[in-house]
Amino acid sequence: MAAPGLEEGGLFARGVRAVLGGWAALQLAVAHGFGGPQSPEKATWLAGALQEFFAQNAELGEEEVEEFLAEVMDNEFDTAVEDGSLRQVSRELVTLFAQASRGDAGGVGEALGALARRGPALRAALATAHLEESPAHAPPTPEGDTPPRTPPPHQEGGEESSEEEEDEEEEAMECGTPPPPPDGWTLDAGGPGGRLGLGGGGR
Repeated sequence: MAAPGLEEGGLFARGVRAVLGGWAALQLAVAHGFGGPQSPEKATWLAGALQEFFAQNAELGEEEVEEFLAEVMDNEFDTAVEDGSLRQVSRELVTLFAQASRGDAGGVGEALGALARRGPALRAALATAHLEESPAHAPPTPEGDTPPRTPPPHQEGGEESSEEEEDEEEEAMECGTPPPPPDGWTLDAGGPGGRLGLGGGGR
């Protein structure tokens, strides 16, 4: 089959971009950076390389295109595509090339419309991939990993101790001696009337 002319080549270029843009394996490889920092540039390069590959090789079959794509994904993105999409993408590219070579703008348009309908599912897959990588969505720590709070120690005879403290305060009031300050506080009698301040154990 002869290489398409300028107009037909433009139709095929649109088809190639649409096919690659809807290819989940490639887009996920780009999103995850499997091709390194230049992953988006490599995806753009692949579109041009495919157009050149078709232009320079007459009568390409699906298997040849599939081998070409598999090699690029392996070499450039370190990805082995095993979901069966290589065969589907290759078939779509071969069909689009044939339509573009005939100048079948209607057929190319229908194919582009079908590819566009994949958009929502692909965007959802990419969004899920981003959420799984985000630290903000890391799995919660199991409850068993958090040590339980230690309840305050139970003081035996607590009620009796409280009664004894109250008796001491009453005796101090009767004798004119100020009651001892609460635990953790010290009495500063330097100023008029005195004042309570935090002692060393108050914090």
